[in-house]
Amino acid sequence: MKTTAEFRARAEAALAALGVDHDAWCVDDGAVRARSPLTGEELCGVRTHTAAEVADAVAAASEAFLTWREVPAPVRGALVKRLGELIGEHKEDLAALVTIEAGKIHTEALGEVQEMIDICDFAVGLSRQLYGRTMPSERVGHRLQETWQPLGVVGVISAFNFPVAVWSWNTAIALVCGDPVVWKPSELTPLCALGCDALLRRAMAEVGAPEGLHAVVIGDRAIGEALVDDPRVALVSATGSTRMGREVGPRVAARFGRSLLELGGNNAVIVTPSANLDQAVSSIVFGAAGTAGQRCTSTRRLLVHESVADEVVGRVARAFESLQAGDPFADGVLLGPLVNEAAFDAMQASLEKARAQGGEVVSGGERADVDADGFWVRPALVRMPAQEGVVLTETFAPILYVLTWSDFDEAIALHNAVPQGLSSGLFSNDVLEAERYLGASGADTGIANVNAGTSGAEIGGAFGGEKETGGGRESGSDAWRAYMRRATNTINYSGSVQLAQGVDFG
Repeated sequence: MKTTAEFRARAEAALAALGVDHDAWCVDDGAVRARSPLTGEELCGVRTHTAAEVADAVAAASEAFLTWREVPAPVRGALVKRLGELIGEHKEDLAALVTIEAGKIHTEALGEVQEMIDICDFAVGLSRQLYGRTMPSERVGHRLQETWQPLGVVGVISAFNFPVAVWSWNTAIALVCGDPVVWKPSELTPLCALGCDALLRRAMAEVGAPEGLHAVVIGDRAIGEALVDDPRVALVSATGSTRMGREVGPRVAARFGRSLLELGGNNAVIVTPSANLDQAVSSIVFGAAGTAGQRCTSTRRLLVHESVADEVVGRVARAFESLQAGDPFADGVLLGPLVNEAAFDAMQASLEKARAQGGEVVSGGERADVDADGFWVRPALVRMPAQEGVVLTETFAPILYVLTWSDFDEAIALHNAVPQGLSSGLFSNDVLEAERYLGASGADTGIANVNAGTSGAEIGGAFGGEKETGGGRESGSDAWRAYMRRATNTINYSGSVQLAQGVDFG
């Protein structure tokens, strides 16, 4: 394993290549301390913002909005196109920051940066497809139409586990929709945010975008609250825990703002007797252990038919035990660390609860043997007697709870009987089961996959879920509508006044 000094040097080189002014941001007395979960040690202090500076950033964004909303959408798309090009040129630098600051293995970090490039491509195409509708009117000589207009300042709050992708999902689409962005990143990943901001500022300068169109504000909870409570922020897009969403949603609603919430998941994979078990086990292992179980789409529950349960559990346990932990830049390493000690403590507490509730830890859960002081753990596989207690909660760690079923209706009921509703996967070669699972009485999640796991969504589809997951949608499909305001227009070319519904006021 490299030393903290070596990781610090790589991070500093990446920031310099991205155009971040090191002396302006990395300060000894910064209230936010950038740390690497790879070693558990500090990289540097980072200058933080005050609530007054958040207000200044929102004011500048509001001013920029007056200009940006008048720029034709395809011209706005040129900014995002240039951003995507710059991200592509600096893919390795951004991925290095993600690995060092969030702890992802490098292939996952590269994949996250590729998502940024892909969403920029998507948004550039979208800039020529912000379509409205024309509808027939019941009145002679009239036409109805819907138009979509820029909404206003968008506040983005993101989590540590996808420190760059979630920002890009929101920002690329917001920009082509005509909206400025003020971003409050996780205080666990400030360096990633500074790198993204530097690239966007460079793209803004090159295409002549207005000052104030984007700002990053770094700090603790109080900084997020200042952004959430500002009435000039038309939309707050917040990605994080359900607990966070319970606070953000009502605060924004109290001032009649909009919120887009992408919150926790308690994602299940259903394995049926007809499943291709090679395919299922591979997907389950990545879903549960990828990013050390710290994805909102991580597989947390394995609902397996009793006839194949022992085989599936045995194969998953052996796969978990074979995963190599260590330097995430090294070939063959598939297991990174938990983000910090609090995450490790939460995992251990959940395993203790599972045991107390009758669960059997089949494998894993202990510290991984890595020559570093970070919080490295083996993924835990736990057979539970019932889906209750700890199984109903989301622990942001690699714990996979196993339950068995005998009837497919029972499997669907188990799947849906949790408060969260983000992602799910069914492994079956029975077309009737697949259609039942995807139907109105099937999986109640925002993402439902057949013969694919819970994790690894593409940017072409809208991303988000139901119930305690928040109901918001980011990224592809028609998620752009959340960033715009819709107006219904009536055009009267008849030369006379006609009222709808046959009303006579003459």
